[in-house]
Amino acid sequence: MTDNLLEVEGLVREFAVRGRHQNVKAVDDVSFTIARGEALGLVGESGSGKSTTARCVLRLIEPTSGTVRLNGVDITSLRGRELREFRAKAQLVFQDPYSSLNPRMRVEEIIAEGIRIHRPRVKDAEVRDEIVALLEVVGLRPDHLTRKPAAFSGGERQRIGIARALAVNPELLVCDEPVASLDVSIQAQILNLFQDLKARLGLTLLYIAHDLATVRHLCDRVAVMEQGQIREIGTRDQLYNDPQAAYTKALMAAVPRPDPIEERRKLAARRAALTGATP
Repeated sequence: MTDNLLEVEGLVREFAVRGRHQNVKAVDDVSFTIARGEALGLVGESGSGKSTTARCVLRLIEPTSGTVRLNGVDITSLRGRELREFRAKAQLVFQDPYSSLNPRMRVEEIIAEGIRIHRPRVKDAEVRDEIVALLEVVGLRPDHLTRKPAAFSGGERQRIGIARALAVNPELLVCDEPVASLDVSIQAQILNLFQDLKARLGLTLLYIAHDLATVRHLCDRVAVMEQGQIREIGTRDQLYNDPQAAYTKALMAAVPRPDPIEERRKLAARRAALTGATP
């Protein structure tokens, strides 16, 4: 068996656009692999094709062409029972914790839903025990079981979403900008949780973000997307210390730096470029 859990090769996703004779390629010949237990960051600006790639990987939308293999099995050809089994192996953590949880359901119901679908024969008492254990794993308490999403903060709701994804024991966790809508202080907590889950459960992560700082904290390797294509892929240190693609360099230059002197120097250089003066 290959050391790669996920293998994506020649992935293409086209969309028809009204008024155009040709389809638009949101994902254009994308290839990458993720080793077991690895976290791969997929970064780029909005509209670069990151989320579309993730949804093709999860079979939430059908790719136009290309292959996606999980454990060596091409998931684009799965149907029926085999496709349902794949759903349990690959789970998604959504970007917005406010809209991704059913406001009418209690936490216990939200987390139990996947268990009851994929393991319908498990007894109610066992399901409840599993949910209590999951809440502890993600940093919540057993008394949260009976509450509804409105009773929780954004960070707590995202923890519920993570627990829901973990409930079916996935091998691959796809995280679609999971901290983008959270306060900065809460972002760090959720990133630390992902780091802990990766180490404790041996999870493999596809982590999508436009914020390079969060990717650097969590991911082992980083792939940079622009206009539906991967411009550069390498280890975290390679991309942050020695980026090769012009687009990667531009993304790195846009990352805020805590050094006020350096920030003033960059600001002066930008002003000089606009005016033609010497900084």
